Amino acid sequence: MPEFFSHSHFENAAAAIREKTQLQPKVGLILGSGLNTLADSIEKSVTIPYSDIPHFPVATVEGHVGQLVVGQLEEQSAVVMQGRAHYYEGYSMAEITFPVRVMQVLGIETLIVTNAAGGLNPTFLPGDVMLITDHINLIGMAGLNPLRGPNLDDFGPRFPDMSEAYDAQLRALAKQVATDADVPLREGVYICLAGPSFETPADVRFLRAIGADAVGMSTVPEVTVARHGGTAVLGLSGIGNVLPVEGAPAAETTHEEVLEAGQMLAPRLEAIVRGVLRAQ
Repeated sequence: MPEFFSHSHFENAAAAIREKTQLQPKVGLILGSGLNTLADSIEKSVTIPYSDIPHFPVATVEGHVGQLVVGQLEEQSAVVMQGRAHYYEGYSMAEITFPVRVMQVLGIETLIVTNAAGGLNPTFLPGDVMLITDHINLIGMAGLNPLRGPNLDDFGPRFPDMSEAYDAQLRALAKQVATDADVPLREGVYICLAGPSFETPADVRFLRAIGADAVGMSTVPEVTVARHGGTAVLGLSGIGNVLPVEGAPAAETTHEEVLEAGQMLAPRLEAIVRGVLRAQ
């Protein structure tokens, strides 16, 4: 399990992708649990299983197809990840963020990242889309930061600024697109935990107290690496379930529930993503 990669590793993976397509992607998309349908509508597409790309982590979780789709989406050249690897699967932080580095080597300028999340904000409803305004890197604070180790100076500085992890112009654009498409859009702070166990009531109380609106097990490592490399980021969370407030009856959270909500969320997320790409 590699803890660190060099630029040559990213170049090798990018070369394997370039052997399959001549397209120069400008936009990267990472699709989370149950949100893979957008990739099915990509035009002039080439599909590459992760297992065919050197050093690429292979997703093992239901709802994560595990393949790269390169093609045209709303007349934008795009590289789309159908599924992602997670830290809880046994991968290192370097491994789960490896695809972002490869996309940067391929030339992307914008990264759109989606995830399935649990709602912490009690006003949220299952099926809501939350525009990520900021995140809390709880696992990074505890030491699991993907930038740990030798700094990759070709990508960015040793101590990158994270004061605007999610691009303000992209967020404003997403809000306008959602309004025009009549898609309800929430806004809030996403917090990343290591998983794979879901949260206890005490966890939920703590997460709400420190200002989180949605919780998941991904996204923050990828966004951290994307921003280190100067890539603009738009983040969208699909709220699969809303965690009960303290004192309310306990409700079991299941992965199936998250996937079912993803089916309802897919058209909403697709409308926003397509609208943002059309407007760029």
